[in-house]
Amino acid sequence: MGDEYDYESLPPTAGPAIHMFAGAAAGMLEHTAMYPFDVVKTRLQKINPSPGGTYNGMAHCMKTMVHQEGPSSLFRGINVVLAGAGPAHALYFSVYERAKLILKADGSTPFATGEQLTLLLSFLIASAAVCAAFAHDAFMNPVEVVKQRLQMFNSPYTSVINCVRTVLVKEGFSAFYRSFSTQLLMNIPFQCSYLVTYETARKFFNPNGEYNPRAHLISGAMAGATAAALTTPMDVAKTYLNTQELCRGAYASAELTHTSSRYVMGIVVAWKEIYTQLGYVGFFKGISARVIASTPAAAISWSVYEFFKHTLSLVQQT
Repeated sequence: MGDEYDYESLPPTAGPAIHMFAGAAAGMLEHTAMYPFDVVKTRLQKINPSPGGTYNGMAHCMKTMVHQEGPSSLFRGINVVLAGAGPAHALYFSVYERAKLILKADGSTPFATGEQLTLLLSFLIASAAVCAAFAHDAFMNPVEVVKQRLQMFNSPYTSVINCVRTVLVKEGFSAFYRSFSTQLLMNIPFQCSYLVTYETARKFFNPNGEYNPRAHLISGAMAGATAAALTTPMDVAKTYLNTQELCRGAYASAELTHTSSRYVMGIVVAWKEIYTQLGYVGFFKGISARVIASTPAAAISWSVYEFFKHTLSLVQQT
C-alpha cells in the first residue's frame, strides 16, 4: 500500500460505491452467520408466548426448537433478512462514511486539540451514527417486522409473501412501521455507543490506520457487546411491538395515545405493559442471546467491511 493516503479514509478518488458494496457484503455475512442466535433471542423476548413457546434460557430454547421443529426452525425468516440486509447495510455504511467526511470526524478539524479534540471526535462520530441509523432503519424496519413474526413459535405465516400479504390486509401498511420510533430510540444510542466504541478501540489497537484484520476483529467484537448490552430494554420493547397481535394492553394503549388502535403503540406504553407482566427483569429478556449474537456479528461485519474496503480501494488504484 502506498503512502499517498490514509487507508481508513480511502483515497480522494474513492466513491460511495466502495462503501456500499463493502457494507452490503458485511451485512449479509453478519446476519447469515449469527441468524440462529437472533431467532433464539426473539423467542426469549416474547412477552406473551403461545403454549409450548416458553423456554428456560438460550440453550433450552435452541435444543427445544431443533427437537420439536427441526433444525430449519433456526433459520426461519432468513430469506427476507438476506434480501433486506444487503441494501440496508449498503445505505448504513455509505451514509456513515459520508457523514464522517462532511463532519470532519477523521481528526482534521482545526477547532480543538488534545482532550477537547477527543471529546469533539466522539460527538462527531455519534452524529454520523445518527444519520446512518436513520437511513438503515427506514429501510430495514419492515424487514424486521416480517422476520420476527416468522421467527415466533407456532407462527401462523407460511412464507414471507404470506406474512406481508396478511399483515397488509389485517393491520394495514402502518404495521410495518409500528416499531419505527422504538427502533430509532434503540438504534440511535446503539449506533452511537457502537461506533464510538469501535472507532476508539480501532485507533487504540491500530494507531497507524493501516489495514489490520486483528484490530478490526477485536474492535468490532468490543463494540457489538457494549452496544447490545446497553440497549436490550429497547430491543425487548421493539420485539413486543413487532410481534403483537391483539393483546390485553391494547385498550390501555388506545387510552394513553388517544387513538382507536387495537395494538400497543410506542415504547413507553410497551415498557409499561412489559413491567406490568414481568417486572424489571422483563426489560432484559434475551440479553445473553443478544450479546452472544452481537459480539461475533459485529466482529464479522467490521472485518468483512474493512477487508472489502481495503481490497476495492487497491483495485481502484490500479
